[in-house]
Amino acid sequence: MVFDSGDPDFLADPYPAFAALRERGPVHWHGGLGLPVAVSHAACSEVLRNRSAGRIWTDKTPAASFPAFNLLHRNSLLETEPPRHTRLRRLISAAFARGHTGRLQPWVRAVAGRMTGSLAAAIEAEGSADLLEHLAAPLPVEVIAELLGVPEADRARLQPWSNAIVKMYEYGLPPEGEAAAERAAAEFVAYLRELAAARTREPGEDLISDLVAERDGADRLTGDELVGTAVLLLMAGHEATVNVIGNGVLALLTHRDQWERLVASPGLMPTAVEELIRFDAPLQLFERTATEPTSVAGHELAAGDRIAALLGAAARDPAVFGEPDRLDVGRSPNPHLGFGAGIHYCVGAPLARVEIAAALEALTTRLPGLRLAGRPERRQEFVIRGLRTLPVTV
Repeated sequence: MVFDSGDPDFLADPYPAFAALRERGPVHWHGGLGLPVAVSHAACSEVLRNRSAGRIWTDKTPAASFPAFNLLHRNSLLETEPPRHTRLRRLISAAFARGHTGRLQPWVRAVAGRMTGSLAAAIEAEGSADLLEHLAAPLPVEVIAELLGVPEADRARLQPWSNAIVKMYEYGLPPEGEAAAERAAAEFVAYLRELAAARTREPGEDLISDLVAERDGADRLTGDELVGTAVLLLMAGHEATVNVIGNGVLALLTHRDQWERLVASPGLMPTAVEELIRFDAPLQLFERTATEPTSVAGHELAAGDRIAALLGAAARDPAVFGEPDRLDVGRSPNPHLGFGAGIHYCVGAPLARVEIAAALEALTTRLPGLRLAGRPERRQEFVIRGLRTLPVTV
């Protein structure tokens, strides 16, 4: 038995199972998932960088039941390979390069401070409060909404859309979950088409306006590609950042010496951000498909075979990280794979780092006495690892 991805004990702490697998070898067949999984840092890096193993999108079937979900992924930067990926990344990176991360940084810090103030007020009024509800969940949604230029009146719609769509990435999702994901995708596609049309008529300083306007000679993003890009930014940026903040604060509060260390030495914030991404990875599994016969760490793949990198396993590999099960906010170097590697390295990584640092800075300066107020509730999902609640007090 490799591991049972639905076992609550495994989901509570998958890292001992990963360690046991690593000791037996870098790649193992997982019958439940139906594909081999790489568990060492070297093997996972090889999966992510191997140009004979790409992101090959196959429509969710029956295709007639999932038109919006499939449209988003057919046109996503994450699900394409060169030459189309090269073209999409060039256009999207050029739009990002217009200074959006720098423009948003002071605003993100102010919003994180305001949300931490709301958390503090709730703690004062009730004795405890949910950090997910007051900070970790709303902050990334606000940031993505501001990045895209979503009007404030519409922002509450984004998180439910994202939450429903990403459920499709879990294994064994029931039909009602699939139907909910398609409904959310359809609503989001329709909304973004309207937003893009409005920004075409009346451009602003937001990324949607820049994506609409971005050209490379005669080349530009199609309407479907623009929609796919915006949805990818929401889902990747929102889900990952929520879970880094939630998982990370839980790790700090259960390793009290590291929380106190960060409170006393705010200059450690950059290394602390990287360590929290490494220590309890928000994305545990990332798939690739062989485009031609190849091998990963000695495991042979035929064209069309899938393989997964277990990013959480790579992050605890003692061949790369000294004392990998120890949280160390000063750890450097820290070559985690949390943002991917190779041509699919996360285009939004700089903005994600800004969000995580802003949340931690607000918490450690305004609530240095923060503590757990009860047992957190973990989401019973494997691929996207996060919390449902994180009760805290001071």
